[in-house]
Amino acid sequence: MSKAFVCGYPISHSRSPLIHRFWLRKYGLDGAYDPLSVPPDELHALVSRIRAGEFAGGNVTIPLKEEAFTEVDRRDEAADTIGAVNTLWRDGVTLWGGNTDAYGFAANLDAEAPGWATGGGTAVVLGAGGASRAVLHALVERGFDVSLTNRTEERAEGLAAHFGPRVHVAPWEERQHLLQHAKLLVNTTSLGMTGKDALDLDLAALPSYAVVTDIVYVPLETPLIKAAKARSDLQVVDGLGMLLHQAVPGFERWFGVRPEVTPELRALIVDDILKAHP
Repeated sequence: MSKAFVCGYPISHSRSPLIHRFWLRKYGLDGAYDPLSVPPDELHALVSRIRAGEFAGGNVTIPLKEEAFTEVDRRDEAADTIGAVNTLWRDGVTLWGGNTDAYGFAANLDAEAPGWATGGGTAVVLGAGGASRAVLHALVERGFDVSLTNRTEERAEGLAAHFGPRVHVAPWEERQHLLQHAKLLVNTTSLGMTGKDALDLDLAALPSYAVVTDIVYVPLETPLIKAAKARSDLQVVDGLGMLLHQAVPGFERWFGVRPEVTPELRALIVDDILKAHP
């Protein structure tokens, strides 16, 4: 029986067990996927258990992604570029670390806004935290020029230097003006998340062909998503699909089946979110 896990500290909030256990049932597989509470100083011991064959691999979440980056033998291109590992798997004696967040971000848009990346264009990205790194990697790979803005401009400058000439930094105070030529607007900040302040942004200047997405998925309809839907002419993609799609490559590595993100799976996770945040 293949065994996998999600580790973090704390870990009780993770919805990964719901996702992977749903797929194990759906495909009738003999496997297990469990949450493990792992402080940063105990990650090395868990990695040793993977190397010993106890686990096929697992997911890594906050605050262990950077620590996992240093624990593996080899990393995929996304993990190297993003600077963090969220997926671990064994290939013979080699322990691999990957990052599926960029894949999950792009796959969500592929599914919900087909053609979003055709011909490239300009994307406006709000926020320069850890999640922004995965989004920038995906956008640069898909041929976008990115206008990146963050409340602390120095952090945005650091990311622009890392990702190269296709990423340009604009002051946070100018975020409104960036919308005029945006083909895609992405919020990677925590603004709009349950318990946080709303994002202060007027979407009136966005072109009618623009796509708006928010990687926040609690609540499912953030103030940004709500405002974009009110325009009626914009394509709008919420953040839940990124969570679901980023889980696909890991499941395939550990259990040998490439799973599908279906309406049934989404409904399961939506129900769980609504129970936790009625």
